[in-house]
Amino acid sequence: MRRAATTPLPAPATGERRDWQTLRTLFPYIWAYRGRVLFALACLVAAKLANVGVPLVFKEIVDAFTAERAALVAPLALLAIYGALRFSMSLFTELRELLFTRVTQRAVRNIALQVFRHLHALSLRFHLERQTGGLTRDIERGTRSIGTLISYTIYSILPTLVEVGLVIGILATRYEASFAWITVGALVVYVTFTVLITNWRTRLRREVNEIDSAANSRAIDSLLNYETVKYFNNEDFEASRYDQQMQKWESAQVRSQVSLSFLNLGQAAIIAVAVTLIMWRASVGVSNGSMTVGDIVLVNGLLIQLYIPLNWLGVLYREIRQALTDIERMFALKAEHREIADSPDAAPLAAGPCAVRFEHVGFAYEAKRQILFDVDFSIPAGGTVAVVGHSGSGKSTLSRLLFRFYDAQSGAVKVNGTDIRRFTQASLRAAIGIVPQDTVLFNDSIYYNIQYGRPEASREEIIAAAQAAHIHDFVESLPEKYGTRVGERGLKLSGGEKQRVAIARALLKNPPILIFDEATSALDSKSEKTIQVELERISVGRTTLVIAHRLSTVMNADEILVLDRGRIVERGTHRALLDSGGAYVQMWALQQQEAETEAA
Repeated sequence: MRRAATTPLPAPATGERRDWQTLRTLFPYIWAYRGRVLFALACLVAAKLANVGVPLVFKEIVDAFTAERAALVAPLALLAIYGALRFSMSLFTELRELLFTRVTQRAVRNIALQVFRHLHALSLRFHLERQTGGLTRDIERGTRSIGTLISYTIYSILPTLVEVGLVIGILATRYEASFAWITVGALVVYVTFTVLITNWRTRLRREVNEIDSAANSRAIDSLLNYETVKYFNNEDFEASRYDQQMQKWESAQVRSQVSLSFLNLGQAAIIAVAVTLIMWRASVGVSNGSMTVGDIVLVNGLLIQLYIPLNWLGVLYREIRQALTDIERMFALKAEHREIADSPDAAPLAAGPCAVRFEHVGFAYEAKRQILFDVDFSIPAGGTVAVVGHSGSGKSTLSRLLFRFYDAQSGAVKVNGTDIRRFTQASLRAAIGIVPQDTVLFNDSIYYNIQYGRPEASREEIIAAAQAAHIHDFVESLPEKYGTRVGERGLKLSGGEKQRVAIARALLKNPPILIFDEATSALDSKSEKTIQVELERISVGRTTLVIAHRLSTVMNADEILVLDRGRIVERGTHRALLDSGGAYVQMWALQQQEAETEAA
């Protein structure tokens, strides 16, 4: 696949248009197929020459038949030429469209793929701050608008400009100068009026788009949280919030339609005045004998061919401006700053055992809210370290830093003694497997969701991973077995079943580093004990970071860290921490009491 090098488009300020910069960014994707483009343009010019030739030949036919002694041979030859020109118009037009179809679709495909890749390369912070519904709507409109822009520009605007030049040239060379001046004057007034009014309309269209995206985001957010809406009987509340956005959308659409009607009436008035003036001058010419009946037919035919496409010029200009707005928004996503990027000299992480070290790490999601303070610990290759603490103490932040979703503001996270910022992100993340607390599955089959851990894995390996995660028997009991679809975000499975799928997926990846982030939190006590044995078995020989709330799941860890408000307040083995009489003892006593109450 041929790719075009492009210059990123900076995100525009509110209300600021960057149409020429958008076009410059888009142009290399089109020019990559310059052979097809140039041939298509040649077909365009040929079609317009044939189009303008039709009224010229028709004029000669009319004059031939209005002569005192018309010869039959000449009109028959002219009629043949007339028919050939008519067919040539269609032939060259279809050739142009056939040539440009692949250019358009390939440009859309390449740009959509690059934007998709870039969105996956952006930081977790970006995706947490953006609403997915509005984001996908921007991409959808942007890719659709590329085809719209190319279609209207190459199939409508450019042919019209070529035809305008040919018509003005014919009027200026064959008739008095007033014909050409009236045409040029009308075009200048028409284009000026269209540009001014359409610029005003574009601002209204932007407002419609923003409201549309907001309404779509609100609807998707509500539907994704379907169960929560039902839990609190808030269907009417959600409908009211959605209707508030739709009311704003309705008002904006009405204002947009009023402006469109004003634009259409103004254009019609300009064209009507221009046509009336030119036909008056042609009538005067016929009456004084300086023009023939064929000449007035020619002028009328040229004006019809010219003003029919011009009548749509305002609509086309507006659509092109709207397309540029949508493409600009999509390119702004493509130019979004990558908070986490590979350094120019980044090297792949070598395969094999991995030792992990958090070296005096300090981190904050926001400048005013520090999460981690001078966190310092090591996990030797093949060792297991557990981190426990109350909610909000910063436990899960450790896994995000190790995955390099964020970079530490102070200190360093190291693997095998090297700062992870020196490794490529792809190789680093390939060496880490995680079972997260909140398991989100794709709306596909159980087989697909397990296979996602290593897409090239065989069916035997996938079933072995499912057996190790104690989910194989459950899957086999289902009517469609591994082909069972799990629903949106895995909602058709229970919390424990989703967690087992996540464990099987991590096992299939077979990484040297494992992270269990509250891996058994969704399981009942019996299932938790069963899975815990498997987790400890698969952890043997792997560098393992266990993030847990239940202390009973980390008793066998080589070292346990107690995290409180972002600081390590205690560390040691389970027995040593119980003997110390500190915060760990209090947590242990509280959980034992809760377990006894639950059992009773």
